[in-house]
Amino acid sequence: MAADRNGSGFRLHRPGVDDSRPVRVASEAEAEAPVLGPDATLDLSTDIAGNDVEETLGRLDAELVGLANVKLRVREIAALLLIDRARQRFGLDASRPTMHMSFTGGPGTGKTTVALRMAEMLHALGYIRKPKVHTVTRDDLVGQFIGHTAPKTKEALAKAAGGVLFIDEAYYLFRPENERDYGQEVIEILLQEMESERGSLVVIFAGYPDRMERFFSANPGLSSRVAHHLEFVDYTHAELMAIAELMVARENFRFDPAAAAAFSEYLELRMTRPRFSNARSVRNALDRCRLRQAKRLVELRRPLTRTDLITLTDRDVYGSSVFTDSGARDGAAEHRASNTTEQPDGPTARAPA
Repeated sequence: MAADRNGSGFRLHRPGVDDSRPVRVASEAEAEAPVLGPDATLDLSTDIAGNDVEETLGRLDAELVGLANVKLRVREIAALLLIDRARQRFGLDASRPTMHMSFTGGPGTGKTTVALRMAEMLHALGYIRKPKVHTVTRDDLVGQFIGHTAPKTKEALAKAAGGVLFIDEAYYLFRPENERDYGQEVIEILLQEMESERGSLVVIFAGYPDRMERFFSANPGLSSRVAHHLEFVDYTHAELMAIAELMVARENFRFDPAAAAAFSEYLELRMTRPRFSNARSVRNALDRCRLRQAKRLVELRRPLTRTDLITLTDRDVYGSSVFTDSGARDGAAEHRASNTTEQPDGPTARAPA
């Protein structure tokens, strides 16, 4: 989980937004490679696309802590498409693998990051034309009146053409309790496009697991077109601490030992409170630690060293409302004994993961 250097504070990395990597274009040699004979051999390591894929997978490993099952599935998809390319070199025809996907998990578990890396990988392997992700929600697709939904949905599909359409909180498209809701029209258009344009478009549906299960159960035609279901489980305490350490280091800060212990206590409390959003809540907490550090340093009223500027202390952590609301000012036992509700970690509205 890397830091976004386009803004201030500890931001979740949004790959593809600020990446300066050039887009790989197939060479003439790749495009016009002759069909190999039945007795020929093919060394997969010579496939330029495979090298690009390994680089993308390596970056995914570096950016995201945990998520072993997701990373395994991504590698399996990469292997499938590499072998499909090899089969084409031997003139072996087969149906084009379906790449429409479902990402289920809570906020801040890395769904958007994986979608962006998946787009890069699919582009490197020649499956889609552009390594881009167009993210939408219900409001971007569903109209307010008759005849408004189809143009909105087709506009979103046009923007995503050649790449990936990422539909966040996709279950909001289906509202059976409202007879006049236009979400079903969106689903019907998506069904057509996912089948007819699967050579130039990948659709990823994302949202909470239980709601996504109901969404697909109510729309079996949609479910049958989604080949890959990836589950993004909530991070453990240890994984969240590792994410915090990565975020801190990549912004040229560090925890002193007392601060690391204090932040561990913070997470124990915060994970049990409402609206906890995994890595996003870690990012928000570190942003506030940075604010408290700045205030503390200004109030020292003395020359500052480099060590002063990069070090977060336990004072910067214990200033959180998680501790003050619970009445626990220091000591892990006192922190764990408290059951008072904290103030929200941030806005209640969920942003894309």
